[in-house]
Amino acid sequence: MTIPMRAALVSGALAGALAFTADAGAQDSHPWRPFGTLREQATVRQQWLRERMETVLPSLMRKYGVDMWVIPMREYNEDPVFSSIVAPTTFAARRRTIYVFFDRGPEAGVERLALGGTSQGGVYEAVRSQRAVSGSWLAANRAEIGENEQWLVLKDLIEQRKPARIAINVSHEWAFADGLSAGEYETMRETIGEPLTSRLVRVDGLAIDFIASRLPDEERAYEGLQRLVWALIDTAFSSRVITPGVTRTSDVVWWFRQRVNDLGLTSWFHPSVTVQRRGATAQQLGEDPIIQRGDVLHCDVGLVALGLATDTQHMGYVLPVGETEPPAGLRRALSASNRLQDIVMQEIRVGRTGNEILKTSLEQMRREGIDGSVYTHPIGVHGHGAGPLIGRWDNQEGLPRGDHRVIPGMWFSIELQAASAVPEWGDQRVWSAQEEDAIISREGKIRWALRRQTEFHLIR
Repeated sequence: MTIPMRAALVSGALAGALAFTADAGAQDSHPWRPFGTLREQATVRQQWLRERMETVLPSLMRKYGVDMWVIPMREYNEDPVFSSIVAPTTFAARRRTIYVFFDRGPEAGVERLALGGTSQGGVYEAVRSQRAVSGSWLAANRAEIGENEQWLVLKDLIEQRKPARIAINVSHEWAFADGLSAGEYETMRETIGEPLTSRLVRVDGLAIDFIASRLPDEERAYEGLQRLVWALIDTAFSSRVITPGVTRTSDVVWWFRQRVNDLGLTSWFHPSVTVQRRGATAQQLGEDPIIQRGDVLHCDVGLVALGLATDTQHMGYVLPVGETEPPAGLRRALSASNRLQDIVMQEIRVGRTGNEILKTSLEQMRREGIDGSVYTHPIGVHGHGAGPLIGRWDNQEGLPRGDHRVIPGMWFSIELQAASAVPEWGDQRVWSAQEEDAIISREGKIRWALRRQTEFHLIR
């Protein structure tokens, strides 16, 4: 099946999966599946896996100059790249599985083998029986390659294909590129021996960029996921969930958790809801204050659907009786963080490192007199995803993980905060912390996955 035909099938499946109501707070009498059934979601994700293997993987192996990529792992000690290379119906490696990718050239493409594993819906050639092992053959009635025999099969494969550079996932800096455990690494080296071990190379960028790279069809699904996140926050920051003087911040947090669970989705971190109040410090408010009229609210929510994670922070305001909008000082505080979003978005460009983006963003922020900080991170399969960091909340000077470069087709969670003096609160400083997901297209253009918050959610 050609890739255009396959993309059409994915688009058709997504059209049904993304048909959902905007009222995420409604309590339905029947199961509400915003992204279709689990089976429908798995069909979409399986097509994405195949397309990534046929388009993204070959280009990255050639970009980093490797002929073969070997990814060994054992059950419950999977490589971080695992979820990006297996079918959605696979939850763990099979005993020991060694995934082997061999680039046969632009015409033949990349060979995909799973030693001791399964075909993953036809994506791999499963090498599990009747394979040559050091010149002999496994018994015909053997259903599995023994776990130790897999290393001998790997050695034979390498000798037959003669790759010059074999990528392995060993890294001192990147967790995403450090999935080869010490035990597997030592056993592999001992078994394949010299001179083959001299061809093993550490190529951090291969695993990082493969995990980070997203498809155009995934962008469309992500927009639907963003709409759901916004609908959830709209409901949470409303009178349907919050009763001033009664509701605690923990009540709203658990509403988020329960609602996401009821939708058949998952959270990748426990949500948070915090309060800022005129004349009160964080210590005075405590860890679980009762929400009152006049409070500024902040939430941080991340959920997962179709194997994709979101990360969103929004601001809310509880209207006092007689008010119809937040004070001008609070609105200016939100505008300051909006302006910082603009600055960071303008500085994110393909080919730049995260540290370069952080430096130029902070320089422009200071020139404009904004008191803020930037801690933007990649997002996609993982909430804190593979790719260059653009600052951390506790480090605004640059990081080793900020030296990686932005690539086309990756996504970022634009996370930052700006603090402003609010005259209506006696010049008390109020921080506006925002986080919104953004997409870099295959053409290198950056845009919001949906939109960004420019007005407070109002609780009446």
